[in-house]
Amino acid sequence: MQHPLLSVKSSRFTDSVIRGMSIEARRHGAVNLAQGMPDFPAPQVLKDAACRAIQDDVNQYAITWGAHDLRHAIAEHAAWHLDLTVDPESEITVTCGSTEAMLVALLSIINPGDEVILSQPFYENYWPDCVLAGATPRFVPVRPPDWSFDPDELAAAFNDRTKAIVLCNPNNPTGGVCSREELEAVAALCRKWDVIGITDEIYEHIVYDGRKHVALASLDGMWERSVTVGGMSKTYSVTGWRVGTILAPTHLTKAFRQVHDFVSIGAAAPLQEAGAVAYRLPREYYDGLAASYQARRDRFSQVLWDVGFEFAAPQGAYYIMAGIRPFGATDDVAFAEKLVREVGVATVPGSSFFRDKELGRSYVRFCFCKKDETLDEAARRLQGLREVG
Repeated sequence: MQHPLLSVKSSRFTDSVIRGMSIEARRHGAVNLAQGMPDFPAPQVLKDAACRAIQDDVNQYAITWGAHDLRHAIAEHAAWHLDLTVDPESEITVTCGSTEAMLVALLSIINPGDEVILSQPFYENYWPDCVLAGATPRFVPVRPPDWSFDPDELAAAFNDRTKAIVLCNPNNPTGGVCSREELEAVAALCRKWDVIGITDEIYEHIVYDGRKHVALASLDGMWERSVTVGGMSKTYSVTGWRVGTILAPTHLTKAFRQVHDFVSIGAAAPLQEAGAVAYRLPREYYDGLAASYQARRDRFSQVLWDVGFEFAAPQGAYYIMAGIRPFGATDDVAFAEKLVREVGVATVPGSSFFRDKELGRSYVRFCFCKKDETLDEAARRLQGLREVG
């Protein structure tokens, strides 16, 4: 009997569109506003700490679930920033990036027949994560201008088979931020249906216009049923370091640590030492981070509005889901391809964030985590944009 060479799971999703557009940007010499990686330096104190750790021979395996000092620094940060009391010895897992953290969480909790609620649009990894974990996703739309759930549609997605809901807050790709009231509604549904709330909070410090980030796990009755995913990538501009975090109660963390150990063993030891320095940076650093990104948001939003794109200013993260209908465009993929090849600016087709592709045909996603010079060059190139369709 001839067995299939590849698994059915591997055939259910494709290559990353985001990473693919970065390749296209390099090929065509385009300004890369597709992949969310800063092109400015990480804080010098972090780089010095990483180099010092390597020179001090911190070059072997760390404790698989995270170096002692890093876990304690993460717990200290969670106390003042998230209003969470977390035991660094039993409620924190350090992973190889938040991407691994999300997959580990799903692999640890999903059984055959379990359903996971995802928003639509969603960060492109979540759907493959569900496939790999064996979960059945149920998609609930969030809609512009503020990219929020309809309460009735969200409630209708919960049932006896629902195991978890995955939220990205602040959101990639939309830039939306869940208010406390919206999170309270999610929490009430999780409590009613005995559902685990998994929140990807990697952009926790990048919120605008005086908003305050609220962790779902901090709401009444939610710690015991919450998984808070985070990491260093966005807050400290070190997307290539791949140091992620999972905060969760002990009964979940035990399983997460077991699965994580057999998936990746552990994150890079010297970078974990630098991470302990990062999580203890003064609070002024975080205020400055949000302010610098808000200035970039304002700067680049005006560029896109002047050119003709349609959108409301994002509330957090560093992405803009921009409407392309004013250009007569009906195909987001063709529009993005023309932008990168003819205009010299790389974006991500909106449909890559939707399971129902037609819902994303009128959008492309820009990221603005770039130096002023980079954004200025993108602005210069976009000024020549006219009819693209």
